[in-house]
Amino acid sequence: MALLVEQKQLFLRLALCLSLLSSCQASSKYANPYRYPFIKPASSFSSSSSSSFSSRNVENGYDYIIVGGGTAGCPLAATLSQNFTVLLLERGGVPFSNVNVSFLSNFHLTLADTSPTSASQFFISTDGVLNARARVLGGGSSINAGFYTRANAGFIKRVGWDEKLVNESYPWVEKQIVHQPKLAPLQKALRDSLLDVGVSPFNGFTYDHISGTKIGGTIFDRFGRRHTSAEILASADPKKITVLIYATVQKIIFDTSGKRPKAVGVLFKDENGNQHEAYISDNPKSEVILSAGALGTPQMLLLSGVGPKAELEKFKIPVVLDNEFVGKGMADNPMNSIFVPSHRPVVQSLIQTVGITKFGVYIEASSGYGQSRDSIHCHHGIMSAEIGQLSTIPPKQRTPEAIQAYIRRKRELPHEAFKGGFVLEKIAKPMSTGELTLVNTNVDDNPSVTFNYFSHPQDLKRCIQGIRMAAKLVQSQHFLNYTKCNKQTVESILNASVKANVNLVPKHTNDTKSLGQFCRDTVITIWHYHGGCHVGKVVSPDHKVLGIDSLRVVDVSTFNESPGTNPQATVLMMGRYMGVKILRDRLGETAGV
Repeated sequence: MALLVEQKQLFLRLALCLSLLSSCQASSKYANPYRYPFIKPASSFSSSSSSSFSSRNVENGYDYIIVGGGTAGCPLAATLSQNFTVLLLERGGVPFSNVNVSFLSNFHLTLADTSPTSASQFFISTDGVLNARARVLGGGSSINAGFYTRANAGFIKRVGWDEKLVNESYPWVEKQIVHQPKLAPLQKALRDSLLDVGVSPFNGFTYDHISGTKIGGTIFDRFGRRHTSAEILASADPKKITVLIYATVQKIIFDTSGKRPKAVGVLFKDENGNQHEAYISDNPKSEVILSAGALGTPQMLLLSGVGPKAELEKFKIPVVLDNEFVGKGMADNPMNSIFVPSHRPVVQSLIQTVGITKFGVYIEASSGYGQSRDSIHCHHGIMSAEIGQLSTIPPKQRTPEAIQAYIRRKRELPHEAFKGGFVLEKIAKPMSTGELTLVNTNVDDNPSVTFNYFSHPQDLKRCIQGIRMAAKLVQSQHFLNYTKCNKQTVESILNASVKANVNLVPKHTNDTKSLGQFCRDTVITIWHYHGGCHVGKVVSPDHKVLGIDSLRVVDVSTFNESPGTNPQATVLMMGRYMGVKILRDRLGETAGV
């Protein structure tokens, strides 16, 4: 009977996939392939749709130009379009027709794709940690693990946001793209194990950030389909918004004839490499808004002449405003993982359960990547046990020693690794910070970024506590019942985890003896990096760039810390929140939001 039920479920899933495929094929023939009529390729842009600088006026300039159609940029654009004309520029394509983006089962394949057209742009920090940044409409919400949980109350107070408006903005997002997950077996084992080791109480399913163990929301629906911030554009006014994809902004255009520099537009190239200029209207309330993320926004400011004078002059970039803090204070929450082997097939799951400890560490889990023997030949990103990642390492770093080390680790890696999962521990508010600087003046190239993981002793202390807890969880009876494995020693658990974690940090012989060394040598990212344009240093409390008119920043580059256990919910909310704030400040009660 169980087999018949299983076969029926499989048939229904197959039918759904075929239905989706046929509908996609039909839409490509008879409808806009970009889903919404206002989404167009950048090459469709006509200079006549925006005036030249010399004749710029209210009639033919945009009220707002937003650089970056990501997690914050889409809800921001949709909100502002309720009352004003908006041009949203996104350097990547759309997520809707990309199966690697759209389905949970293909999550790791987007990270594996390091081609120039990938939705995920690969980079390595100078610390030697492999990382990724989004290059697609929807931004991080199109390539992340989908977990949705609100910020802790303390974060909202520290950034000085209006609590009432925050609590209106979260539900606005949630009604459109957020779902309750069906709990996977590994996630249940983690839940029960967390409660056993004292990460209590159990708070059930909730979006709220509460100490203890909880189940969070997800942007994947029950069919495993991803719903990104790009879908929030459905709530935009189609007559007042234009979204250009494959529109790579080169720099911000400034008017420097007055006492203060003023942003007046942007220079961007289309998918064919042709250059275009777009301008905002003459209205003093019109703005250029940067929503290009923690790497893209400080990089864009620097390329446009806003940043430390010495660095700008080094690259012969005309100085618009000397600000030593642009690109400074970069931080990434260090994550370390403990490998969980399994003697039975593992159901794929991304993050659903989270343990919010009282000592500043968050515990999560993922499972079921690269289960096919064929997939061992692919690079599956940081969330799998794949070791063969030489293709992603810049040629200059492919030393003979590095190559031999990778070959050795790949050969030694047990095939069981591809049936297992990971318990993840992440430092809540890292005190270690670094900086972002330019490598060249090509906006397509990644800037250089350093996070200085564990340079502050407090971060290392918390990591050691987190690893001890993670090892206890893997040894717990709940996990053993789930994996059908025998209980292992801490040393054997750490030894397997050292092999399964991939970065370019040199490994040491005492990784399994010293938890501190284990933390340093196996540090990876969970893509929660932030900073580079901090409030009070680069932007004002209302996110206007200090010393410049008509230029604002709305993204995680303004954060001193990553909100809650995972920032996605708060970044989505931030787009809506800032959009409403801007409208209310400009229109008052007549804004209607």
